[in-house]
Amino acid sequence: MIRFLASIFIKDHKNYRSPAVRRAYGMLCGITGICLNILLFALKLFAGTVTGAISVTADAFNNLSDAGSSIISLIGFRLSGTRPDPEHPFGHGRIEYISGLIVSMVILLMGFELALSSVKKIIAPDPMEFSYVTIGILSASILVKFYMAYYNRATDRKIDSPSLRATSVDSLSDCISTFVILVSIIVFRIWNINVDAWCGLFVSLFILIGGFRAAKDTVSPLLGQPPTPELVDEIQRIVMSSDEILGLHDLVVHDYGPGRLMISLHAEVSASADMIRTHDIIDNIERRLASELGCEAVIHMDPVLDDDETTTELRKQVSDLVARIGDGVSIHDFKVVTGPTHTNLIFDIVVPYSVKMEKKEITSKVNELIRELGDNYFAVFKIDNAYVK
Repeated sequence: MIRFLASIFIKDHKNYRSPAVRRAYGMLCGITGICLNILLFALKLFAGTVTGAISVTADAFNNLSDAGSSIISLIGFRLSGTRPDPEHPFGHGRIEYISGLIVSMVILLMGFELALSSVKKIIAPDPMEFSYVTIGILSASILVKFYMAYYNRATDRKIDSPSLRATSVDSLSDCISTFVILVSIIVFRIWNINVDAWCGLFVSLFILIGGFRAAKDTVSPLLGQPPTPELVDEIQRIVMSSDEILGLHDLVVHDYGPGRLMISLHAEVSASADMIRTHDIIDNIERRLASELGCEAVIHMDPVLDDDETTTELRKQVSDLVARIGDGVSIHDFKVVTGPTHTNLIFDIVVPYSVKMEKKEITSKVNELIRELGDNYFAVFKIDNAYVK
């Protein structure tokens, strides 16, 4: 249905990198979710009133909260497309992350309220009645919620939306919770055992787990998470596609919301190359990054001596030595300054956060390793952290 509606209402609906298309998909999913959740709320509230089942009534209000969550997502997608202004020069894309976080908080609140109601009913159970109408409503609800989980997840894969991802998790949780409630009613019908409140408690725990996971997915980009390995590989592929680029380092990806990335990196070029021509190559790479990845890119040129055999050999030796410190440890901006009594090896060392060593320990270890080259070699270096995995 979403695919069909998108082909009708969304212009250029297969251009998923377009901010306007992303926003349109998010709003379409939000409107669909509101309509379906309100319908399910009305049907389940009727069923819960008829049977007196606390779990069915709680599930109805869970659907009502889902409708509210869809409204929040809808508003989030709408506001995230607001143009940049003097107070927010990078746009308002992170509002989508905030809306996903609010949805997660609503999920957690509903899980807590359902747990509280279930515990009260365990202590003081209410009578319960069997109804085939309720069985039909709950069965239809499972199918509808499964479809909602499917289309939200499928759309998320296309536009990479934390908000839709959280909504998908919520819908899948609803599928399982409604199935458990359905089983409790069938158990009551066959064996006359009322496990309604216990099922409600189980459902609440499942909803809480889903809420925590959804919150984690939305908080992480707000705090500043590293780019995906796939994005890093794409950036490296584009930058290194030019023969004039000898290497890259200090890659940083700033995420200001889906489709709003800013990339900065240092590209190593030959110090003997024509700087005007090299600068033109760098400009073309920046344009390719903007065109293919939909981002703003700033590249700093780092001239390196690639025609000096002594420098090249020392760089390789130092690189091999510092690699012993841990996986992913590397060097860049390597220079050699030779004096009458000693030689300074000047470089930056990049240490991933996975290496659990203090800077003092790293400094001591590097100096110890450099001494293996000879007593006349001294390391002059700066320690950087890696911002990509």
